[in-house]
Amino acid sequence: MFAVVRTGGKQYRVAAGDKIAVEKLAGEAGDTVTLGDVLLAGEGENIADASKVTVSAEIIAQAKSEKVVVFKKRRRHNYRRKAGHRQQMTLLRITDVGAGAKKTPAKKAAPAKKAEAEAKAEPAKKAPAKKAAEPKAAAAKKPAAKKAPAKKAPAKKAAPKAADKK
Repeated sequence: MFAVVRTGGKQYRVAAGDKIAVEKLAGEAGDTVTLGDVLLAGEGENIADASKVTVSAEIIAQAKSEKVVVFKKRRRHNYRRKAGHRQQMTLLRITDVGAGAKKTPAKKAAPAKKAEAEAKAEPAKKAPAKKAAEPKAAAAKKPAAKKAPAKKAPAKKAAPKAADKK
């Protein structure tokens, strides 16, 4: 069975056992990810319902792609700039393209992450309380810091011209 999935703004045609390089995904080597945005699925020439198909993949490695050289030049102005860039990418091995059988283990793994997130959230609750006290102190300082703008002296009138005096 094959599927066309969208990740990182690009589309990939995948089947079980394929290896692909995609834009960086969260996770470490050995983690399992589910590519949820399935655009098309099928087997041979038959097309299946893509909404019922899930694609599971294992992260092989987090790596950088090949270097892209960016060279800017403006002729006759002695302007040259050379820069390089290596995009972060994730290497994936597609483990399963199927009818959603792999979704239940992913849901079991999510509550464990939620418990860790709740444990981390408790110290975060104390931080907003401190932030709430800071704006009050800042609000007290603002009226003292403001002063009335200085008034400008009235503009002097130009002296009358000789032609006007006659």
